[in-house]
Amino acid sequence: MIKIAVQKSGRLYEDSLKLLKDCGLSVEDGLDTLKAQVRNFDAEVLFLRNSDIPKYLEDGVADIAILGENVLIEKNVDIAVVEKLGFSKCRLSVAVPKGVPFNGPQDLNGKKIATSYPHSLQQYLNKHNVTASIHLISGSVEIAPNIGLADAICDLVSSGNTLFKNGLEEKEILLKSEAVLAANKKSLAEKSVLIEELAFRIRSVLKARKNKYILFNIPNDKVAEASQILPVLKSPTVLPLLEEGWSSMHSVINDEDFWTVLNKLEKCGAQGILVIPIEKMIV
Repeated sequence: MIKIAVQKSGRLYEDSLKLLKDCGLSVEDGLDTLKAQVRNFDAEVLFLRNSDIPKYLEDGVADIAILGENVLIEKNVDIAVVEKLGFSKCRLSVAVPKGVPFNGPQDLNGKKIATSYPHSLQQYLNKHNVTASIHLISGSVEIAPNIGLADAICDLVSSGNTLFKNGLEEKEILLKSEAVLAANKKSLAEKSVLIEELAFRIRSVLKARKNKYILFNIPNDKVAEASQILPVLKSPTVLPLLEEGWSSMHSVINDEDFWTVLNKLEKCGAQGILVIPIEKMIV
């Protein structure tokens, strides 16, 4: 059995559970409980505080975990990143009040900086030979300058709306982060079969999320041209229609190319274009 750690609340909680369920794991939502048995996979899910997960993972209390890269870097633990998951993207940044001059890291010399990430901030300051006072805050870091507690902050930024509402401007990006699947190194060796099975499922789900299944009707004399437009895994599927001179083409397109491909296909003569989500994708 493998023990999978996820946040018991917070930004990654819902995304982590959805990913596990999309991978076919039947697991309860973990409300008012510390762990839940997976009924159709040799695993149990541990619902833990976000800041505690890296240490539990390093100590082997959990075998694998879904958490943010930024937490791993901050806690400086010796664990392996198995897979980057592509969601919950954010960045750890320095921000100062609007109107305050900021020309670079040296402007932080002698300043008070509020943060929940002292290790990452100290590394940044050391890198730039800056001496500043770090004020550790566990939450609501962005209000610190407004109440006179700090001159600047170092905090996670996603959209930037929270900074804007508190009269702050993002000035320096320390690191970029996203959710990752991380593993205890000993577990990675001793429970490799189960961990790889889960990682395989996760990769299939994530691949499917980035792609769509497309099918459309096309005149036979345009099949070759349409084939050149389509980004495909190998080659498109072409099936004859009952109506003479027409075929149905089927393929897979990436979300990033979606509108460009659609526009080109329409100009090529494609009709009845259907785009369908893909639940799982194995390549």
